[in-house]
Amino acid sequence: MLKTHEREKLINAVVYFASNTAHCGKIKLIKLLYLLDFEHYRQTGRSVTGLDYSAWKLGPVPAAFFQEWEQWQSDFAEAIEIQPERVFDFDLLKVVPKAEFDDSHFTRRELRLMQQLAERFRDEFSKPLVNFTHDEKGPWSKIWESGRGFNRHIPYSLAIRDDDPHAEAVREYADEQASMRSVLGVMN
Repeated sequence: MLKTHEREKLINAVVYFASNTAHCGKIKLIKLLYLLDFEHYRQTGRSVTGLDYSAWKLGPVPAAFFQEWEQWQSDFAEAIEIQPERVFDFDLLKVVPKAEFDDSHFTRRELRLMQQLAERFRDEFSKPLVNFTHDEKGPWSKIWESGRGFNRHIPYSLAIRDDDPHAEAVREYADEQASMRSVLGVMN
């Protein structure tokens, strides 16, 4: 049985972004996770968290994570909590870590990508991230198609650009990983 540690990575990516960015609410967090997963897939042929994203009007959404936001499972409830935050006369909800970040299941590349995203969007609200998640040549846009693709799955393979000199190698590796997961079985 192949163990991916995707659940542990998801929880710790949330803890990391909550610890290293300001105003980290649901929307900002979802966008950071999307950028992390799709950029890592573009570079390596696999995501970090294993989340499945769907095309919604406001951008790519990992529906299972979005639903869990309403009632955290115990592992998430031990790691984070949601607290109110008052910013510019607005009441927001932000993610606050209760646990320390654990980097034990992450690769150096995954850690570097999280750090780069946290630094780039540290003080931003969710709105500026829209420019990146809604890129007209990006995966969400290719599925969304002015609303015709509402709630359709966004394949990670769309993160690989055809003009990328390593595109074929990344696609081949992604196919090998998918085959291996299928044959060996996957356990999070």
